[in-house]
Amino acid sequence: MNILNLFKVSIRAVANNKMRSFLSMLGIIIGVAAVIIMMSIGQGSKESIRAELSTMGTNLINIRPGADMRGGVRQDPSSMQTLKMADYERIMREKKYVTNVSPEVTASGQAIYGNSNTNTTVYGESPEYLDIKQWTIEQGDCFTQEDIKKAAKVCVVGTTIVKELYGEGADVIGKTIRFKSIPMRIIGVLKSKGYNNWGMDQDNVIIAPYSTVMKRIAAQTWFSSIVCSAITEELSDAAIEELTQILRDNHKLKGDAADDFTIRSQAEMMETMSSTMDTVTIILVVAAAFSLLVAGIGIMNIMLVSVTERTKEIGLRMAVGATGPVISLQFLIESVLISVTGGLLGILVGCSASEFIVPMFNMPSSVPAWSIYVSFFVCVCIGVLFGYIPAQKAANMDPIEAIRHE
Repeated sequence: MNILNLFKVSIRAVANNKMRSFLSMLGIIIGVAAVIIMMSIGQGSKESIRAELSTMGTNLINIRPGADMRGGVRQDPSSMQTLKMADYERIMREKKYVTNVSPEVTASGQAIYGNSNTNTTVYGESPEYLDIKQWTIEQGDCFTQEDIKKAAKVCVVGTTIVKELYGEGADVIGKTIRFKSIPMRIIGVLKSKGYNNWGMDQDNVIIAPYSTVMKRIAAQTWFSSIVCSAITEELSDAAIEELTQILRDNHKLKGDAADDFTIRSQAEMMETMSSTMDTVTIILVVAAAFSLLVAGIGIMNIMLVSVTERTKEIGLRMAVGATGPVISLQFLIESVLISVTGGLLGILVGCSASEFIVPMFNMPSSVPAWSIYVSFFVCVCIGVLFGYIPAQKAANMDPIEAIRHE
């Protein structure tokens, strides 16, 4: 009996037991669909996070104060005062792999206009900050170096500040806003960025000259951080080495003395987040894959029942010349047919759910092409592995005893 005839016999056998075959396929359908959905959510989340981080600049470098031990107690890095004006000035003088640099001072509190108020954060920056973080001025202008020299009480605001204090779409250029009793004149409005993946409103922000925030609001002489951008993403590591050497020299750190600052690049953060999402995706996929194992056991069970029911048929086939390998191959084809058909339907259901249903829950989704190929390959393997025992049972039957079977 040739392969084509075996396929015809197998298709006929599966079609004669439609409900039983469908129930066998159902486990495969659910398992494959679950695996594809989990992969799509994991891949979509990773791409969404990378896109979110990319909007802040893939060549972004952030310098923060480092933790320190004082009296045997590790200090909070945010309370350290290791980044000073001298550090910023030396970086500006000696930088080679860095383009824009902005010292940063932050303060949180209430912004007030008339009877309206809202909680927000004021960022004290240099004009280069907008280029580093890829902000765009939608109305008005940004402050200048002259404003920094004078510690001018001017600022640029996000659209959430405009909406909360003045009303959506209001013309706020030239109007005054108060922050911790300090009045500042609005000279620009930032283009909206909306919420990020962590649920933070990126438009709820006020950006002012760093000298203004240091002297008039925070009353401090040190920086919370220094934000830089490397010439290109590929030169981020060289820029980090350069910044590390500049700061170590400026802080007079000798030999193996620990850094009193930390430097992190956006590329490093993206790599860390991608690695984390890959781990989460693997866990989700492994959990979903257990349903495929259960489905495989179900196929084996159904095929064993099928072998028992068709014992007399198997005996007759052997009596007219069918060999054990041929009988074995027939049942393997039936098993693979059920598994692959279920897999194809599962791929269709999984891709459809990822495309239309998952986004309805505001979850990012992106089906990687390789997940479809892997799912199909796994279905073939399940059909062969879990169909092998029933196929061997059929092949090892004694034809005389099989014909006598009732």
